[in-house]
Amino acid sequence: MNPEPTEAPPVAFEGLEQRVMAIVRPKPELLRLYLLYALFTVPAFPIVFLVLYFKYHTLKFRFDREGVGVSYGILFRREHYLTYARIQDIHLTRDLFERWLGIGSVEIQTASGGSGGDLAIVGTDQFEIIRDYLYIKMRGAHAHGTHPASGAEPQTNDQLIAALRETASALRETTRAIEESRQ
Repeated sequence: MNPEPTEAPPVAFEGLEQRVMAIVRPKPELLRLYLLYALFTVPAFPIVFLVLYFKYHTLKFRFDREGVGVSYGILFRREHYLTYARIQDIHLTRDLFERWLGIGSVEIQTASGGSGGDLAIVGTDQFEIIRDYLYIKMRGAHAHGTHPASGAEPQTNDQLIAALRETASALRETTRAIEESRQ
């Protein structure tokens, strides 16, 4: 006899969740990466590095039970927050320098249609763990929660089947009434 497949124990997810929620700042290697990027802008190096330096020192991540957020900036403070239900796609990106430094970025996209990611977790060495966690939360939000656009309550299969049967019956009655009115 084949035993029925069981779900992964919740302890594994809770451990993953605790590890991800503990990530609040990028790794110091991100500052080195910013220095390399600024060096490529030879004449504008001081200005570019200064901007990237302040971005690094103010960059903070926030993972909670409803979504993920990123904030940075001193003069122009930017804060981005996405709920897990709005996440459509997740990408890992690592250019040559990021691989060399052992860090990566997780780009999170929504259905907004922009070409770049809507939110990016940059400069972390936990990028695969973050990606796995976000996929679990994203799928859970879409499978168990309400759809963010409709706000409708989730329905069970029995409720959906009953609604489809009711709709089919109403369509048959409407078709019969139209045919009778033509005669």
